[in-house]
Amino acid sequence: MPRRMLTDRFCSNARSEGSAQTDYFDETVPGLALRVSTKRKSWTYHFTWNNRRSRLTFGTYPATSLASARTRAFEAKVQLEAGNDPRAIKKDTLKAVCEAFLAREGGNLRTAQERLAIFERVVFPELGGKPIDAIRRSDVVRLLDKIADERGPSSADHALAYLRRVFTWHASRTDDFHSPIVRGMARTKPKERARERTLTDEEIRIVWKVAETGGIFGHFLRFVLLTAGRRNEAADMRWDELNGSNWTLPGSRNKTKVDLVRPLSEAALAALPDQVGPFVFSTDGKNPISGFSKFKRHFDKLAERTAGGAMLNWTIHDLRRTARSLMSRAGVPSDHAERCLGHVIAGVRGTYDRHDFYEEKAQAFEALAGTIDRILNPRDNVVPMKADTNG
Repeated sequence: MPRRMLTDRFCSNARSEGSAQTDYFDETVPGLALRVSTKRKSWTYHFTWNNRRSRLTFGTYPATSLASARTRAFEAKVQLEAGNDPRAIKKDTLKAVCEAFLAREGGNLRTAQERLAIFERVVFPELGGKPIDAIRRSDVVRLLDKIADERGPSSADHALAYLRRVFTWHASRTDDFHSPIVRGMARTKPKERARERTLTDEEIRIVWKVAETGGIFGHFLRFVLLTAGRRNEAADMRWDELNGSNWTLPGSRNKTKVDLVRPLSEAALAALPDQVGPFVFSTDGKNPISGFSKFKRHFDKLAERTAGGAMLNWTIHDLRRTARSLMSRAGVPSDHAERCLGHVIAGVRGTYDRHDFYEEKAQAFEALAGTIDRILNPRDNVVPMKADTNG
């Protein structure tokens, strides 16, 4: 059992002696050891409990730094001196705190499922098992670097925003926890994150043409364009939310937390698929449509073949922005268009004007459908002149 003064440099370069694993015991903190095997490096704390030699494992290197390991070993020693088995003292891991946050606050979040998906996909594999109070700023930075390298800076910023919310929530409920996230850790600038992309008329024609043969995802894209709905609002839409031509989006799924009635145009109703289950857009008849990245990659390949070139840098949410722009193009008053999108009108008008504007919204959605139809089916507006028969 080699014993030496552990340093970050040594831990980084440490190798097992022979083919077996090797425990390198720290001279600074008695009982602490870096266990090195051919596949991993982990931290262990060796102690005596009830006259028997015992071992506590608490993280891998470098996810858990040398400084953090020494802190954990010292905490275990304090528990021993207090007559407690340090193995019975459970630390709140990041995964446990994230799950507790979603269980308590998820009902108030439109993006609860999206947050859980991001946590499970890119956060938990790296930091999920680590005690939340042992996570350092450098741990978060390494995580964001990895996400940015593998998935892009926008994905890293999404993970950062969701982690920031969890850390802030946890700090508000504990006495001595401080979030390791500080300003300046984002990988993109606010102006870069704000999108202004709308589809051109030619791109609308391409999307619509491919969508006509794109199965359930094609129905979904056409419906989003015709209703200016948010992606998840449409994706989670249920048949029982439809009453005739009215789609009532419940406040529980609405950003404004109030029911939103969208009077659907004839074109939007025609874009709906056949009913096969409780959800309007479903691939299995039981669950709402999901896996948008996979669907869109396939859709983009078909669109590229149709267009003879790639449609660059467009997202599903751009359809909502495009619909809003087309409403303005059709002469829909701004207030009516904003209400169609489910936006709250600011100022005194929004506070005191409780008229639901149903008829105005219905006209706006029909105007949107008409504009899209004219884009898809351009008309010749030139009227031929009659020949002069009077010589």
